[in-house]
Amino acid sequence: MDVPVWVNGRLIDPDQAVVSVFDHGLMVGDGVFETVKFTDGTSFALSRHLDRLKVSARLMELPEPDTDAIAEGVRAVLAQAPSWPLGRIRITYTSGPGPLGSDRGGQGPTTVIIVGEQKLFPATADVTVVPWPRNERGVLSGVKSTSYGDNAKALFYAKARGGGEAIFGNLAGNLCEGTGSNVFLVRDGRLVTPTLGSGCLAGVTRALTLEWCGGVEEDVPLSALYEAEEAFLTSTTRDIQPIRAVDGTVLPVAPGPVTAKAMQVFAERSAADLDP
Repeated sequence: MDVPVWVNGRLIDPDQAVVSVFDHGLMVGDGVFETVKFTDGTSFALSRHLDRLKVSARLMELPEPDTDAIAEGVRAVLAQAPSWPLGRIRITYTSGPGPLGSDRGGQGPTTVIIVGEQKLFPATADVTVVPWPRNERGVLSGVKSTSYGDNAKALFYAKARGGGEAIFGNLAGNLCEGTGSNVFLVRDGRLVTPTLGSGCLAGVTRALTLEWCGGVEEDVPLSALYEAEEAFLTSTTRDIQPIRAVDGTVLPVAPGPVTAKAMQVFAERSAADLDP
């Protein structure tokens, strides 16, 4: 079944859904996006994702997105999607058509909503630490930007070495994040995740995990990941995924007791409230 695509307020057959070749999202990656999971036709944490879309747009100095219209677009697309056990919604918001350079045009933004089936992640993850640091002081720090070239290269690097996710440190030598995930680890029995000052994205699942499962935000040396008692990834489409090994170094247990409890609590709380 071909699910229609929502482009600037209109539902369009996917074979006919196009944007300008001059769109700055394509030309220079000048845009922001959100990925939202859905189950059986219902989105999860949509309000939080739309709030973060507005934050990303503000940090990029893009016009504020019409999140009410986008929410209607999400509902319209989901109404025609199959009842997949798990799916993903991709909301892309760019500065719109522009010149052949970094200057923005004046035609207004482009908004696209696409849905597709999401395959389940493996029960545990092997991760690879990549040699390129995140710049926690960079202009895109904290922005869920469509400029994803660094993530694409890092994930390719990781998968070539047997990893299912790539992990970045930052310029300070601390643990930062994955290409599409946040990282938690257990140190001395405490659940810890890097601070937002590390340059990591303010993940929706990260925030819910902190709220529902406890834990603290601290700057953590990158080396601590190899020595963790337990560790796990969080992201919209994986929820909580235990880390089995880091660069071939197998952690003591996956999932350990702290991770297993977090997985249980997250599953129960997310099932009870689809827009927390």
